[in-house]
Amino acid sequence: MKCEKCNRPATVHLTEIRGGKKIEKHLCEQCAAQVEGFPTKAHTPINELLTNFVLAHSGLAKEQSATCPQCGMAWSEFTQSGLLGCEHDYTAFDKDLTPLLQRAHEGATHHLGKVPTRRGGTSVPVKRQLDVARLRKELNRAIEAEDYERAAKLRDQIREAEEQ
Repeated sequence: MKCEKCNRPATVHLTEIRGGKKIEKHLCEQCAAQVEGFPTKAHTPINELLTNFVLAHSGLAKEQSATCPQCGMAWSEFTQSGLLGCEHDYTAFDKDLTPLLQRAHEGATHHLGKVPTRRGGTSVPVKRQLDVARLRKELNRAIEAEDYERAAKLRDQIREAEEQ
């Protein structure tokens, strides 16, 4: 369909009922923006919706003024795009990025995956050290949150891992 006003492709389709009669309007976004009472932005990109949702539920919706000294990227730019500018952004935005990473990775903030074979590979001692380090971080978080039952379980898991 074409826009009723300018003959560009119609992307907005309005239906009004006036006096019992159905009136349909087919407009492009620019012409629809000129219609009174019609929102200027007909749709929001999904990445913007998701970013806004995460920010609203993470307590990070307040404007951040932090910037990366290497690439100059601001925290607000990251919240809009969801992409970091360089490897230094992880340290520049550490305070704000850590809670997001913990939620996204079930509490983990550091890579605990496979280790290259030339660096110790799948050796049990290296994996055990990584597990104990992860458990200790979780233990500290549980103590800070005053979740003493979870802290006791984590303490026992650390002891068991260290004895093996």
